[in-house]
Amino acid sequence: MINNVVLVGRLTRDPELKFTPNGAAVATFTLAVNRNFTNQSGQREADFINCVIWRKPAETLANYAKKGTLLGVTGRIQTRSYDNPQGQRVYVTEIVAETFQLMESKDVSEQRTNESNETAEKSKPTPPPLPKQETDPFAQSSSAIDLPDDDLPF
Repeated sequence: MINNVVLVGRLTRDPELKFTPNGAAVATFTLAVNRNFTNQSGQREADFINCVIWRKPAETLANYAKKGTLLGVTGRIQTRSYDNPQGQRVYVTEIVAETFQLMESKDVSEQRTNESNETAEKSKPTPPPLPKQETDPFAQSSSAIDLPDDDLPF
């Protein structure tokens, strides 16, 4: 049997990292994945797919991916069930991610993060930038460096 899933979408929120009682890392996240077709009004609809990733990849994802990050995920689809406090059986279908890949450069991701932070913090005054201090590592040396021409690489 084959159970392979490949998704590319944007994170709808920051991944939520937790640890099991025996110390295994687990991160949950939701991907918004656009459909390949448009609806009657010409808009692309998105599916919001719940995902989970385990161990070291979970920690890496939580450290590097934030809300809005374009993410590629490979894994498998899994269904599980549990009984809720009312005694009803609840079925959950989710993607168990095995690997992921950040699909945009760090610069693009930081720019998107900065833009969202700017809109969220427009009411906060920004402190003036600190003056840039450039130090010359040879400023303390008063003697000239005497090199023979044969020692120069050019």
